[in-house]
Amino acid sequence: MPVSNDRLREIPYNYTSYSDREIVIRLLGPEYWQILEELRAERITGRSSKMLFEVLGDIWVIQRNPYLEDDLIHNASRRKALLGALRHRLEQMDERRKSLEVENPGRVPKVLALLEAANRAVDQFEKTLDSTRRLRHRAMKQLSRHTRSDNINFDGYARVTHVTDATDWRVEYPFLVLFPDTEEEIAPLVRSCIELGLTIIPRGGGTGYTGGAVPLTPLSAVINTEKLLRMTVREESNGKPLLYTEAGVVTRRAMEVAESRGLVFACDPTSADASCIGGNVAMNAGGKKAVLWGTALDNLMSWRMVTPDGNWLEVERLDHNYGKIHLVPEVQFLLKRFDSKGKTLLGEETLTIPGEKFRKTGLGKDVTDKFLGGLPGIQKEGCDGIVTSATWILHEMPPVTRTFCLEFFGQVREAVPAIVEIRDFLEGQPKIGNDRVMLAGLEHLDERYVRAVGYATKAKKRGRPKMVLIGDIVGDNEDAVARATSEVVRICNARAGEGFVAVSPETRKTFWLDRARTAAIARHTNAFKIN
Repeated sequence: MPVSNDRLREIPYNYTSYSDREIVIRLLGPEYWQILEELRAERITGRSSKMLFEVLGDIWVIQRNPYLEDDLIHNASRRKALLGALRHRLEQMDERRKSLEVENPGRVPKVLALLEAANRAVDQFEKTLDSTRRLRHRAMKQLSRHTRSDNINFDGYARVTHVTDATDWRVEYPFLVLFPDTEEEIAPLVRSCIELGLTIIPRGGGTGYTGGAVPLTPLSAVINTEKLLRMTVREESNGKPLLYTEAGVVTRRAMEVAESRGLVFACDPTSADASCIGGNVAMNAGGKKAVLWGTALDNLMSWRMVTPDGNWLEVERLDHNYGKIHLVPEVQFLLKRFDSKGKTLLGEETLTIPGEKFRKTGLGKDVTDKFLGGLPGIQKEGCDGIVTSATWILHEMPPVTRTFCLEFFGQVREAVPAIVEIRDFLEGQPKIGNDRVMLAGLEHLDERYVRAVGYATKAKKRGRPKMVLIGDIVGDNEDAVARATSEVVRICNARAGEGFVAVSPETRKTFWLDRARTAAIARHTNAFKIN
């Protein structure tokens, strides 16, 4: 038997990344691709094959185009005409099969098997359109009890814009997209989605690179939290400032509110201009400030979420150390569970976890440990519930800041150790008193990122650097910060690099601009970046 070309395309209207083989397997089944390949090797005129592929192409293009699917669902006459045309082609194939029974009796069972499978596919296609129409009606009736009807979206635009996230992976279009107006609407919506048999996918800004917001089944409901925008600054009884945010607040807005009060919101991912608070909690987001204040986990005072059973869970950290969580011998969280209305307490427990369990030595976060000692919500990527709001601790930035930009032009293996050398040097500086010096931000860009963002080399008469390090050094004493920054530049110079220092806020912001661009290009490169 000849070797098949898996990427061969004969199915019409296929503008997706799927090959003919993948489409046949999805619509008919894997065994029918083998039969089709055998018949291809014996092809006489190819007319039957063309008609079969036209049938599959019509089904496929409608399944992969929500706008066409909507048109057929809402227009019974067009639906009837299309189904009639599909069945007519299959009838023509059957007529050709009968005419070839005498000449090629060996082909008949194979063609008959394909015909039966194709007829089943058309029947299933018709059944899916009808069941989708009926399920939409049922879903609208049930979900509109909990939110406004215009927050319930079945239209092509809503489904197309929620088929993927920053990964650009596309598997299935969601059945519907929900845009609740308030936090309180989410629990009853979750319960109704469960009753409707829908898989629930939480979504905020859609900036994730792990596929957490990508629907994997056509019977899925995406709950978009971008309308949950309440945000207030509060104070604890000890006078420490806190920031309450709902899940839809864009990270940059939270940072700006903190800055307007002379404070720092420490969770600072590269995608801060688009990512939302709910995703920051679910992903345990970090950012350039994580080197000083840790990731989301270190900076959360409490958070609220809807569990997979449609009830409420409130998580509060007890005796917060206002620093990195792994430095505490034991960390305690109070978990309170409420009913779907959020009023009746169903139970509470205290979760005690050794601080060292949250982070491996030298890592900002351990992405291999989703369990995190059983702590709900954090780093679970929305798999154990929907985060609806959170309360964060805010920090005071020391008054003196210097930003360095280090460009390395030698071999990468010689440049990379500079990251550890700089970290070790700054960790050895005083951390208390007037002469304290701290590393408040650090970002690494490899050569592929440098190329992708169109990085403008600061060193004169040098080509594109192999590696770039950008960081902030902070402290209370200007001379102490300046000395530490000079030593960092010296470390860079010793490894075939050149260093530059920014003092004014405007220049420091310019140094960090290239870092912000990495979020937009990350999905177009396999470059490596360290926070």
